[in-house]
Amino acid sequence: MFQRKESNGLVYFTIPCFNETNQLIHGFTSRIGGVSSQPYESLNLGFTVGDSPSAVLQNRRQIAKTLGFPLEDLVAAKQVHRDKIAIVTYKDKGKGALKYEDAIEDTDALITIEKNLPLSTYYADCVPIFILDTATPAIGLAHAGWKGTALKIGAKTVIKMGMVFGTEKKNLKVAIGPGIGPCCYQVDDRIRTAFLKEFLAAIKYFRNSTPGHWQLNLWEANRDSLMEVGLSEGQIINSKICTACNTELFFSHRKEQGLTGRMAALMMLKTGTETSESDVCYD
Repeated sequence: MFQRKESNGLVYFTIPCFNETNQLIHGFTSRIGGVSSQPYESLNLGFTVGDSPSAVLQNRRQIAKTLGFPLEDLVAAKQVHRDKIAIVTYKDKGKGALKYEDAIEDTDALITIEKNLPLSTYYADCVPIFILDTATPAIGLAHAGWKGTALKIGAKTVIKMGMVFGTEKKNLKVAIGPGIGPCCYQVDDRIRTAFLKEFLAAIKYFRNSTPGHWQLNLWEANRDSLMEVGLSEGQIINSKICTACNTELFFSHRKEQGLTGRMAALMMLKTGTETSESDVCYD
């Protein structure tokens, strides 16, 4: 349900049912194809991990060129594992693109209705949520670690798009991208308790591991929170690709004990496209 692409030596992933709309460019990067040295090899796109800023800039220029937008137009945020959602307009163009210091403050989801304005969020095990409103059209990206997932940031982003852009849920396609899977994500009772407070069905997201520890399924929790606000199962696709299981392809904060790079989720609405009927992503 996520398709591997390779171009100019870079490996990244796209969502076929998004491509079929011809309304946007998008992608989720891998770690392959950049210039960064160990332990950030090689397509590290994050400024905050200790990598050379010049290497990060070169990597960002490569993926921007490959996808087809000027890096100087990119918008990024300072992600803090909360649930603040920023409405991005042309006045935000370039924020966080060339340096971390001028990124949008304390934000974990970005939404826009503007064309040719690329959004980005960054990952090394947390779950990316791609949101496409095919009728308006409008797009959103949400960064969901365990805190963002417990806060239901994906669902809140959908609601915000409805409030701001008039997005109707029937016109949405949503994709849950690569992130750490239940196979590799062990958490303690404190995190389990946080989910039990927020989700009626939270018990099904946890599998007992060792005393006081649980394997957590972030993918399923994010899917359920989206369905709670009115999406159908057929509107949501789940990559079910575990970043910790696939460190030859992805950075993993958990597997690499915090010393690693960052992938990016990228989305941009194109000009000159008509609205698209919203079909389900799969049968």
